[in-house]
Amino acid sequence: MKSYYKINEISTLYDIGKDSLRYYEEIGMLKPERDTNGYRLYSIQDIWKLNIIKDLRNLNMPMEVIKDYLENKTLENTLDILNEEIAIINKKIEQLKTQKNTILSRMKSLKEDAAENKTEEIEVVDISERKVIVLNDSFSRDEEADFLIKKLHKKHEDKLYLLGNNYVGVTMNLNKIKDNIYNSYTSVFFILDSEDKSYDKIIPKGKYLTLSYRGSYEKTKKFIPLMLEFAENNNYKVISDPVELYKIDVHETSVIDEYLTELQLQVEEK
Repeated sequence: MKSYYKINEISTLYDIGKDSLRYYEEIGMLKPERDTNGYRLYSIQDIWKLNIIKDLRNLNMPMEVIKDYLENKTLENTLDILNEEIAIINKKIEQLKTQKNTILSRMKSLKEDAAENKTEEIEVVDISERKVIVLNDSFSRDEEADFLIKKLHKKHEDKLYLLGNNYVGVTMNLNKIKDNIYNSYTSVFFILDSEDKSYDKIIPKGKYLTLSYRGSYEKTKKFIPLMLEFAENNNYKVISDPVELYKIDVHETSVIDEYLTELQLQVEEK
C-alpha cells in the first residue's frame, strides 16, 4: 500500500473536487506534504481525516463542528459526535417517513381520481373547510396560471413535492363569468393537509355545487353556465368565486383526455 497519494488520485477515489481538497487544506483540516516538484502528497492520516469529513458532510454537519472535532479528538468527543450523527439520521428518517406517507396518500388519491366515473353531473355536497396557501393575482391565460403556480410552488418548496402531493386550483372571477368571460381568474392555491398549522387562508366549509369532467379546460365555459342555471332553478345563491380544482393535470400526465377537473360553486339557499 502506498504511503502517499497525489491530489488527482484522492479526488477520483473520493469523488471530491480538487477545489474542495484545497479548501480543506486552506482551513487546516488537511495538511498534505509537497514533493520536490511542489505537488501535494496526501498521507494515510489525511485519508482517514477525509473519511470522517466526507461522512459528516454527507449529514450536513457544519464545517466548524467537523474541524473542532478533528482538532480535539477524544473518546468523549467521538461519542458526542456519534450521538449527533444518530440525531441527524433519526431526523432524516422521520422526514423520509413523512414524505413516503405523503406519496402513498397521493398515489391513493390519483388511483381514486383515475377511477372516477361520475363525471359531467352536478351534485350538491357539503365540503369541510380547507387550509390553503394562496397567491392572489389577476390573470387570464393558462401560461400566466402556470407561472403563478410555479411561483407559489417555489415559495413553499418545503410543503409541496415535485409530483404534486397537493391539489392545485384557481378561483374564477364570478362577475366576469356573469358577462360571459370565463378566462378571468383571481388566485391560485394549493390545498394543504388538514393538520397543517401554516397556511394563508381557509376555504370555508359549506354547501357546494360540484361537477367533474375529463379533458380540456375549455369545457369549463360549457359547464359553469349549467351550474349557475342549476343554482337558479333550485333556489340557491352563489356566494363566492367559482373554484376550478385540478385533480389530474399536466403534473401527472401529458394526455389531455386523462385530465380530471372539478368545478365548485359555494351556495346557500335563498
